[in-house]
Amino acid sequence: MDSRHALVRRPSSRLGDGLVTHIERSEVDIELARCQWEAYVDALHAAGWTTTEVAPADELPDAVFVEDTMVVLGDLAVIARPGADERRGETEAAEAAVRAHGYRVAHIEAPGTLDGGDVLKHGGTVWVGLGGRTNQAGVDQLRELLAPSGAEVVGVPIEKVLHLKSAVTALPDGTVVGHLPLVDDPDVWAGHFLAVPEESGAHVVLLGGSTVLMASSAPASAALFRDRGLDVVTVDISEFEKMEGCVTCLSVRLRGVPG
Repeated sequence: MDSRHALVRRPSSRLGDGLVTHIERSEVDIELARCQWEAYVDALHAAGWTTTEVAPADELPDAVFVEDTMVVLGDLAVIARPGADERRGETEAAEAAVRAHGYRVAHIEAPGTLDGGDVLKHGGTVWVGLGGRTNQAGVDQLRELLAPSGAEVVGVPIEKVLHLKSAVTALPDGTVVGHLPLVDDPDVWAGHFLAVPEESGAHVVLLGGSTVLMASSAPASAALFRDRGLDVVTVDISEFEKMEGCVTCLSVRLRGVPG
């Protein structure tokens, strides 16, 4: 199997009807969103990744944010149980896609809830946001499911953002980056935290080696990362940012790099 493979899902024509919780709703340009999604997928391909499209679901406005459907570690895919009832229909097709790639599958079960966007993985540690979408039962189930892999699962309370990875992600060397006004407790990563000047600068996808993918809406953060020796690829995802989306939630990275 290709060592760099990702699941993606085309945006619904109803994207603008999706859920928003921490920002004001604004009008989404669906045609622009489709073009931006294509450019995002093209950026993955240009970096040496292959992609599989999860079956589209036009009736599910948030389905493009496919990362929320699962947590993948090693050869195990833990299928999420989204914290928002409106999003629970998104997991079935995503599960079928990851099964087709030969992954073992487990599920978060009621009363647990968990969104994949609440899960940040790096270096054997799995941080899980505890907030509006993921509850303690979901964290406890994930801890039990990942225990055989030796992963340490750490719950991180969040209030300021939708998902943990709306606030922080990790660079290739394990440095956790975040925009301080939106990070509830940076001391969770004491000694390994880097503040960035823009909200979307906190969102990176690791593409392999020293290359990261991030939104073009954070040029100062991109410059900061380049000064640290990283190769930065930027994409415009303005229409998804209107729906609290970021570069991480538009794909599930299956193999090759953590994140």
